Amino acid sequence: MKKKIYIVRHCEAQGQPSEAQLTEKGFKQAIYLSEFFSNPKIDRIISSPFLRAIQSVEPISEETNIKIEIDERLSERTLSTTDLPDWLEKLKATFDDLELKFEGGESSKEAMNRIVNVVDEVFKSETENTIIVTHGNLMSLLLKNYDNSFDFDCWKNLSNPDVFLLSYTNNEVNMERLWREEPMKNIK
Repeated sequence: MKKKIYIVRHCEAQGQPSEAQLTEKGFKQAIYLSEFFSNPKIDRIISSPFLRAIQSVEPISEETNIKIEIDERLSERTLSTTDLPDWLEKLKATFDDLELKFEGGESSKEAMNRIVNVVDEVFKSETENTIIVTHGNLMSLLLKNYDNSFDFDCWKNLSNPDVFLLSYTNNEVNMERLWREEPMKNIK
């Protein structure tokens, strides 16, 4: 059986805290995302516990009558618990050295393993078409797991929202980007 996992980066949000809501534009994007997923048939929706992730797929959940499952492992990666004025440079360094870790934070390898475990569990389940909604850094690390050339610049080029498809056939995972910012250009 061919299995598909749609990896979704949440819509535009008001900020980074776990309780940050979507912006007005983000709520419109979530509706557009629901239309985007009107075909194929979705069997399961799994989300980060962060509010912006849940709100991004609520319209899909309502449209399909599928309950959103919350999985803590889809939470955004913590780079550090201390303030890093040069956080962007530090983040870039973690794409080159997957073991690099800052105070109170997770290494890229640790975060990658977390989300890869979720994806592996879904591929082993009975579900055919699953949506997983998460965050940019964690999503990048998942994609890097399947394509080592997915780097810091690829992360910078992700949009809110963004959608990648992981297809699992004959014990092989194929990855393709289904979404770009273009469909969202006219949403204010």
